[in-house]
Amino acid sequence: MNRWATAWRLARRGLDWRFRGLRLLIVCLVLGTAALAAIGTLTGAIERELAARGQVLLGGDVAVVIPLREATPQELAEFRSFGTVSSGMRMQAMARRDEGGEVIATPIALKQVDGQWPLYGSFTLKDGRTARAPQGMEAWIDPGVSERMGLRPGDRFSIGQAMLTVGGVIANEPDRLSEGFSLGPTVIIGKAALDASGLVQPGSMTRARYSIRLPASDDPKAVEAAIKARFPDAALGTRTRDAASPGLDRFVGRMGQFLMLVALAALAIAGIGIGNGVSSYLEARRGSIATLKVLGATSGDIARIFLLQIVATAMLSVLLGLAIGLAVTPLLGLALAGLLPVAPGFVLDAGALVGAAAFGLLIALTFAAPPLVRAREFPAMALMRARVAPLGHRWRPLVLPVGAGLGGIVALAVLTAPQKLLAAGFLGGAAALFLLLFALGRGVTWLAAHAPRPKATTLRLALANLHRPGAQTGPLVVALGFGLAAFVLIAAIETSLDGNIARRVPARAPDYFVLDVPHTEAAKFEATVRKVAPQAAIRTVPALRGSILAFGPKDRMTVVAGMGRIPDDAWALRGDRGLTYSAEVPDGNTVTEGQWWPKDYTGEPLVSVDEKLAQAINLHVGDYVRFTFLGIERTARVASLRRIDWDSLGFNYVLVFSPNTLEDAPHNLAATIELPPGEKTDAVKTGILSGLVRAFPSSSVIEVGPVLSQARTILSQMSTAVLAAASVAILAGLAVLAGAIAAAREARQYDSVILRVLGASRRQLLGLLLSEYALLVSVTALLALALGTGAAWLVVRQLFDFDWMPGWPRVLGVLGLGAGLVLALAVTGSLGVLRSRPARVLREL
Repeated sequence: MNRWATAWRLARRGLDWRFRGLRLLIVCLVLGTAALAAIGTLTGAIERELAARGQVLLGGDVAVVIPLREATPQELAEFRSFGTVSSGMRMQAMARRDEGGEVIATPIALKQVDGQWPLYGSFTLKDGRTARAPQGMEAWIDPGVSERMGLRPGDRFSIGQAMLTVGGVIANEPDRLSEGFSLGPTVIIGKAALDASGLVQPGSMTRARYSIRLPASDDPKAVEAAIKARFPDAALGTRTRDAASPGLDRFVGRMGQFLMLVALAALAIAGIGIGNGVSSYLEARRGSIATLKVLGATSGDIARIFLLQIVATAMLSVLLGLAIGLAVTPLLGLALAGLLPVAPGFVLDAGALVGAAAFGLLIALTFAAPPLVRAREFPAMALMRARVAPLGHRWRPLVLPVGAGLGGIVALAVLTAPQKLLAAGFLGGAAALFLLLFALGRGVTWLAAHAPRPKATTLRLALANLHRPGAQTGPLVVALGFGLAAFVLIAAIETSLDGNIARRVPARAPDYFVLDVPHTEAAKFEATVRKVAPQAAIRTVPALRGSILAFGPKDRMTVVAGMGRIPDDAWALRGDRGLTYSAEVPDGNTVTEGQWWPKDYTGEPLVSVDEKLAQAINLHVGDYVRFTFLGIERTARVASLRRIDWDSLGFNYVLVFSPNTLEDAPHNLAATIELPPGEKTDAVKTGILSGLVRAFPSSSVIEVGPVLSQARTILSQMSTAVLAAASVAILAGLAVLAGAIAAAREARQYDSVILRVLGASRRQLLGLLLSEYALLVSVTALLALALGTGAAWLVVRQLFDFDWMPGWPRVLGVLGLGAGLVLALAVTGSLGVLRSRPARVLREL
């Protein structure tokens, strides 16, 4: 006990309030801990919010969605056998208002509810009232409808053939998130108003929704399985409160994985900085350590003194990092406010904070162990001679402390990670990367020692500095590799996200989409548009919705309901999808296998399938697809596979059938309108909108421009949030680079002084320094390019499932800037050495 008390007194005397020599440790540890604290707190808040509000977000314990029809009496009876049922209808529609002969119209998401809605949560209006389903011809409108159409409570407007009265403006719609993406703000009406509108016709794009409130003891998963087993071929879309919004769950999961990787990367990079910082700190106190040993201090005393200093500094750094992480969490919430159902604010997550603190302390102690062990092991005289006879590196004493520390880090990371395999894979990759860079450092040292001697003096000395005794080549290569790879990683992710935004949200697209055009009135529709815009390009296609039930060879088809996990590229198997038929190959499609049917084909039902879907489910020409629509089942043979140009914002269908397969079914048309440049005026757009709304009150007219703007905003917001989170790794990389250069500067001071004594000028020393770092940067930059782009590819393709579209000029430019930054840091950090007087430095050695 006395030894620890004495060690603490000496350790406390050795520390000052400015923490000279330990600032790199502080910076790296604060960055890593803050990143873990902020990310853990935010993701924990999101997950708790989704779990706690699952019933409210879904509007029930189980929800069933049926496309294009209402539930049959047998289906409805089955739903009611499990608990209380709230039923309703969802569809796209147009809200319109006549004002002084001018039609004001906007697309809306029409939501019809019954008297049981909402089963969970409270529906409130802006005036403070808590309400349920509107009565009679009353409607609740979203604030967006109020703003766009100038509607206030008591005003009247039309939907379809119904004249409605605004009963109130929505303040809180509890189950909004589970409704998914819509092409307009919400209007909520009752059954009487929906019937009066005349919008629900055979072939209308409707979705019937049934929410079920179960007794507290019932398991939603079991009820979902029972419904699917009872109606296996009914194409019922089901969800439970545990997955109230699958799209949001997937986004949160992927974002959580990415943020976890960012935090682990920041800590891994910070660990290297901590090791360099502690090495520099102990090197600066080499004389003090040797003096203490001469005065009788044991190796254990030395270890205790400096261990206590590092632990005290690490604990203060961890506390500062936790405070910064908590302060940053609301800012992250604000950055993601439009993407997540989390109210930004101060969130306290004890588990995340304890985990971040444990990670920080483990990282600090593990990476500080090697320099501590070296200082402990060597005798006083060896430490005194370290300037001219560098200490050797014995690895055996490092096995226990470093091995235990790394084991603790791996165990903590894997046990606390939601995606344990991902965390283990990342840590394994980081270890492999470290070993690769370490081996590269050894290789550079060996090559420098065996390469032919250049004639130029500066280059010859620079090459010698890379392999001389005590050279910092290995640590520098590791630090430069990690730092430059972080630069490349961020640049590749950023440019790929920008490329996906530009590609997935095209600049050229139709001006309008029109849904639910009666298929018997196609000529009237075209005449209405051409009356205002004679040169408009109009395209109409039959539009239905249905679900794939089974696929494969006719005698051994794979049933979708019996599949376990559906591959990501087979997304068309999930729920209902758009169906159409065509006598000709659709625009933007190319047949890659098989043949298209003749225009007058009347034989066996045929279908053409997207080639990517076919590859994902191993579907071939000649196989069969069984599908359902409007409660009817049919089977079609695969006649061809198509490559679809998904980048075109037009009608792209995974399944296109021969006309004789679907043309007898009740359906409507979908249409696109593209205006030539001379007709893209406000007057023409207003004329088209008002003309179509009057002539086709049951159709939905959607202007594409605002939709594209909204998509760009969401994707840009996501890109900004991703880059803001990833910048933590950049900051850690900068700290590591600065620390590695500082550590190398301390080791180089003696050499610089000797060269000055021998007559070298400051300019020659500066040239020598630049030559040495230029050699190192040129070697590590190529490896960093490969490593950084490889990691970025994994993030972009495997984590976010985006296309790999890096902007190579910008990536290479960022790598070049990183290399320039290294040289600038090297020069800036060595100015003190170049200015120092040889006599004074030699007296202090």
